[in-house]
Amino acid sequence: MSEGNGVAPLVLIVSGPSGSGKSTLVQKVLELPGTMPSISCTTRPQRATEASGKCYDFVTEAEFDAMVARGDFLEYARVFGKYSYGTPRKWLNESRARGLDLVLEIDVQGAAQVKKKLPEAVAIFILPPSRQELERRLRSRGQDPDEEIARRLAMARDEIAASEEFYDFCVVNDDVERAGRDAQGILLALRCGSARRRNRVNQVLASFGG
Repeated sequence: MSEGNGVAPLVLIVSGPSGSGKSTLVQKVLELPGTMPSISCTTRPQRATEASGKCYDFVTEAEFDAMVARGDFLEYARVFGKYSYGTPRKWLNESRARGLDLVLEIDVQGAAQVKKKLPEAVAIFILPPSRQELERRLRSRGQDPDEEIARRLAMARDEIAASEEFYDFCVVNDDVERAGRDAQGILLALRCGSARRRNRVNQVLASFGG
C-alpha cells in the first residue's frame, strides 16, 4: 500500500482457469491489511445464493452498454458468447484515494486489457496441478454437463498457453494453504521493492545527517 509516502497503490491481477481455485486465493490475498477488491459488473442472471454488490454488480445489457460507451470499464468482455463482464474503473480511483492495493480477479482476456492500460499492474496466474486434477475439481461441483466440462478444459488449455505473455508470476494451486501463502508473499515482496520504498530509504538516510 502507499504507506503515506506518495507511492501509488499496487494493482494486482489474479487469473486462472475455472476450477483452479483463483477465487479462494484472491480471498487469501485480501486477508492482508491494505488491500481492497474490485467488484465486477455482469449481465448474467443473479443466482439465489448471490447478493448484488458482494461478488458481482448485476446490471442489464442496456446498463452495461451505457457503461462501455462512457468508458467506465478498465476491461470488459462478452464471455462464452452469452453474458458480459467488466471491471469498473471506479475501483481503481477508490484504491488510489484510499491508498489501498487493488486486487482484480479477471480472466486472461481482461488481464491483457488491464496490462495495456496499466503496464505497472502485476499479474499472477493460478495454475492447476494437472489437467486430470482440474477435471476432477470441475466434476466434483456437480453443476455442469460433460460438454460444458469439455469446453472449460479446452479453454483452460488456451489460457495456460497464453499465460506466459501477460503474467509476471505463477502459483500452482496443489495445496490451497501453501498456494495462499505464495500469493500473499508475492504482494508483500512487491510492497518491499526498493523502488517503491525509495522515499522511505531517503528519509532514513537523512536521519543519519551529513
